[in-house]
Amino acid sequence: MVSESQLIPYEVAELPVERGPWLVFAPHADDESFGMGGTITKAVQAGIAVHLVVLTDGALGGTSVDLVEIRKGEANKAATLLGIQKPVFLGFPDRSLHLDEKTVRRVYEEISRIQPAAVFFPGCFELHPDHRTTALLVWEALKMCPQKQIVPVSYEVLVQSPANTLVDISPFVAQKNAVMSVYESQLSENRYIDIAMSLNKLRSLTLRGDISHAEAFYCFSLSNLENEYEQVIFGTLKAYFSEQK
Repeated sequence: MVSESQLIPYEVAELPVERGPWLVFAPHADDESFGMGGTITKAVQAGIAVHLVVLTDGALGGTSVDLVEIRKGEANKAATLLGIQKPVFLGFPDRSLHLDEKTVRRVYEEISRIQPAAVFFPGCFELHPDHRTTALLVWEALKMCPQKQIVPVSYEVLVQSPANTLVDISPFVAQKNAVMSVYESQLSENRYIDIAMSLNKLRSLTLRGDISHAEAFYCFSLSNLENEYEQVIFGTLKAYFSEQK
């Protein structure tokens, strides 16, 4: 079998993609902060413009009658703390994202509008169906782009997915906690901050001792866009059962 170092990095990268702008697709308002809030903070400090698109209205994430507006307000506040552009809210119904032509076209429109250097979407092993559908939607939209020059990058929200890039967020833990704390409507539903920080702590497993927290990403090659998303993911999983060459 291949060694651990062929499955996960033992060194950190400065950023997943060191040029901008970045376009982050979040299935729900909060996924961007729980998933990659530390890396966004680091990117903004490096001068990279970061744009956020929230796909669903988040209406099923709690019991408040005005939850949609509450979550929009939380996302706007989080964006201000992160130092990123004001979010765009597409408003698709929560838990009802579908891989269809209309939705792919809407995602493509946002990519065309921003013309990003990199596009971020949730990892393939995410549990929530909207998270997994977002990955498929973004992948199909990227395949529509005339020039395949936008780097596709997946990020982890609350579970581990395949990763080939680790970013040290140790200096930004306080900022990430502050941004996550904005999402009060969601923190009353679960211990999301503890869970996100535990995931980031776990991602420091293969890194040097002074790195306490890391966020994990999978940076796909541009040539991957020639294939279906599922095919590419299956290809990454084969590495876990490959013989050492």
